Amino acid sequence: MNELILSIKKQYQLLKKVVLVAVLIGFLASFLAISLKRVTEHYEALLFLKAVNQYIYFFLFPIIGLTIIYFLRKYLFRNKQNKGITEIFDSIATPNKKLPLYKIPSHFINGLLTVVFGGATGIEVSTVVASATIGSVAQQKAGFLHQHKTELIAAGVAAGITALFSSPVAGILFALEVITRKVNKIFLITTIIAVSVASGLIYFLEEPTLFAVQITTWHWYAIPYFIGLGVLAGLNSVFLTKSVLFFKTQFAKIKHPFYKTWIGALLIGVILCIFPMLFGDGYHGVKELFAHPNINFTWAFLISISGILLLKPIITSVTLAAGGDGGVFAPSIVIGAFLGLLVATLLNTFFNADVIPVNFIVIGMAALLSASIHAPFTALFLVCGITNDYTLFFPILITCLISKYTAKYLFPHTVYSYSLNPAK
Repeated sequence: MNELILSIKKQYQLLKKVVLVAVLIGFLASFLAISLKRVTEHYEALLFLKAVNQYIYFFLFPIIGLTIIYFLRKYLFRNKQNKGITEIFDSIATPNKKLPLYKIPSHFINGLLTVVFGGATGIEVSTVVASATIGSVAQQKAGFLHQHKTELIAAGVAAGITALFSSPVAGILFALEVITRKVNKIFLITTIIAVSVASGLIYFLEEPTLFAVQITTWHWYAIPYFIGLGVLAGLNSVFLTKSVLFFKTQFAKIKHPFYKTWIGALLIGVILCIFPMLFGDGYHGVKELFAHPNINFTWAFLISISGILLLKPIITSVTLAAGGDGGVFAPSIVIGAFLGLLVATLLNTFFNADVIPVNFIVIGMAALLSASIHAPFTALFLVCGITNDYTLFFPILITCLISKYTAKYLFPHTVYSYSLNPAK
């Protein structure tokens, strides 16, 4: 009997410590995510306005941003490269490998500088790795949780995603679908507590949703069109993935890192002069789509949208290959939005389909994200979260599944799972 009581007390003490650690991770990860989001949005808007008024800044800003990152990486962060989410995978796969503390300021600062100076990525992956590092450091400090590194990393990631997109379900699902791929008791306890803390902070700080969207209904006759959009999203995601891998391979051949930085910055500047809308994360362009979704078809419209669909993957790839910090989260959302608008406009113009463009923009965002990261349920709840509307839940689910398996059939890897330097 005494042994049973002692065992219960021991389990209770462990649970209490786990809860406290999860609360701390949730608060720190979500506070970091919200801080990075707010600072990035503010300065990105200022610099974008400056560049729109004087196009020379479309060349200067990427040079300034990537050059600062180059010197920070060389002299402050000891010449260590940020490898994105693969850093998390490496840490989880190797028991004795930790995410060092410097990864938090490294990804925070480099992610901020990349986006505000025009690099066409987003702060999502920077947030994910920094949040994962918070979980990893917590595990290192809390010796009694040494066997639960993966779960604490997942808790940090889930809190960070929750804070960025106002979707606790998306946070948990991303941690499950992309990071851990397994569930146990500690995972459930720590992630649920962490995202609950993040949700509370979002509510307290009155964080607005990323996009203000008014969705009223959808029609069953549009299901075949949604399926077609899913296939196209899968195709586009493969183009994005292969573009990232191609440019990283080509830039790796440039011997001097500084040349790599400047070549990439100049290419970014050229593309931004052609399509200023591709500056930074591109969310400002998506907001414009939601503000004016009913666009009449013209050849200029077709050329513009086609150019964005072609050049957004390229400018994103160049940004990452030249040393920028980020990933394919924001680019996928932006490309998907424009793809959805293009499909809806073509259907209404040439086939009198009478579809709702706003619906296709939203579904396109989710479909392309699902295909790019091979995580349909994360994409589903994330997009419903950033639009604060679940009206399109069923068509988004169908389209996300189709886009993922289309992409996986054409190319079984994501930018996170493919190794440019496979083990021999």
